[in-house]
Amino acid sequence: METTTGTDTLTRHWIDGAWQEGSGSIAVVNPATEQTIAEVPAGGTAEVDAAVLAARHAFPRWAATPLAARVAMVLAIREGIKARSGEIAASITAEMGSPTKFANSVQVGMPMATSKGVAGLAESFPWTEEIGNSLVVREPVGVVGAVTPWNYPLHQVVAKVAPALVAGCTIVLKPSEVAPLTAGILAEITREAGLPAGVFNVVHGTGPGAGEALAAHPGVDMVSFTGSVPAGRRVQEVAAGTVKRVALELGGKSANIVLDDADLTQAVKLGLGNCFINGGQTCTAWTRLLVPQSLHDQVVEMAVEQAAKYTVGDPTEESTRIGPMSSERQRERVEGYITQGVSEGAELVVGGPGRPEGLDSGAYVRPTIFSGVRPDATIAQEEIFGPVLSVMPYGDEDEAVEIANATVYGLAGAVFAGSQERGLEVAKRMRTGQVDVNGGAFNPLAPFGGYKQSGTGRELGRYGLEEFLEVKSIQL
Repeated sequence: METTTGTDTLTRHWIDGAWQEGSGSIAVVNPATEQTIAEVPAGGTAEVDAAVLAARHAFPRWAATPLAARVAMVLAIREGIKARSGEIAASITAEMGSPTKFANSVQVGMPMATSKGVAGLAESFPWTEEIGNSLVVREPVGVVGAVTPWNYPLHQVVAKVAPALVAGCTIVLKPSEVAPLTAGILAEITREAGLPAGVFNVVHGTGPGAGEALAAHPGVDMVSFTGSVPAGRRVQEVAAGTVKRVALELGGKSANIVLDDADLTQAVKLGLGNCFINGGQTCTAWTRLLVPQSLHDQVVEMAVEQAAKYTVGDPTEESTRIGPMSSERQRERVEGYITQGVSEGAELVVGGPGRPEGLDSGAYVRPTIFSGVRPDATIAQEEIFGPVLSVMPYGDEDEAVEIANATVYGLAGAVFAGSQERGLEVAKRMRTGQVDVNGGAFNPLAPFGGYKQSGTGRELGRYGLEEFLEVKSIQL
């Protein structure tokens, strides 16, 4: 399959409202076909310097732009995304393997929802408030360095860019080099929407090359990063030199606690879906299914039956539910964890090491379910980022909560219970930033972010907007 993006214009840097050539190149590989579909320049300090300079020059004027005009710009960009939704979905499928149906509905749908959400709350947001004889004013933080991952190439960008624009900030984006093409389409959309030059810039490159230069840059006032824990630690380290604000959305190892009075059919169906979503390449994936010991075998049987519905194959086929991993490197990582799970004694009930039958090429793995997984097992503690589910038995409710909280992560989770009240009580005990009770729907206006090593700060809605604002107190 070939991408439909125009790689002649969409693979260069976008700096100060113009396409900029760069030295070096990074291959963009379609993980389903193993074919190189584009190349992006390998940016570094020089390109970051130019982009930050453009953003700093554009900042005073953009910050002074009336709020209504900034909101209108975000909505115009959203309309541009909507108009090119098919092209964007095809780009995402080509560059990181997300199945066509999922790319159209979620990969494009989520950024449209988050853009609309932050635009809608801007008017009622408390930009100023009076506290005694003080006027408290919220102002844009300045130039934002945004570093984003490959698993949701548009959503993770828009979740930062939309609130930053509403806040009055200017942005330098470093998209993942694994899936960078969609950022080029977004740059074109911002130009077509009339966003002033320098307000939004894109510098391609690797994390150590362009990412670190951006995080360390003295002209950057804030870094908003989404990615792995090790990379997040490095961002904090290099950003510390200039004492800038750092917001981190990192990994997860989310637990789905199924209580003894839960609707098992619902719990297993939704639980497996939220584990295998986007091929398991989702930071909030419910990768640990915690079930009462007495129900363990029954739940495993149900999960095996559900897993058979998850067809693996060509992501351009409508029937495909799990495409390839984003890259061969990621395929090897996931398969390594599956092999380790077997070697550590977990019972393999679905999938396992090796490629799926009939898929001898491409970055494909076998969707896998382990049962009887110990809480201290590697596959129960570390983020795999692939379609791998660990079913874990527990004795009582207290032990379930203890197991759920016993990782370094705290990003998301779920509870299934016979009543919403009981589920809510357990959810309150989970040390994690987001919990769904009995399949509660995703809310683009609710705060999103993690406890512990899952990160700092929040995205989406009012809380996400606040990340990009400074607070000034004026005494009268």
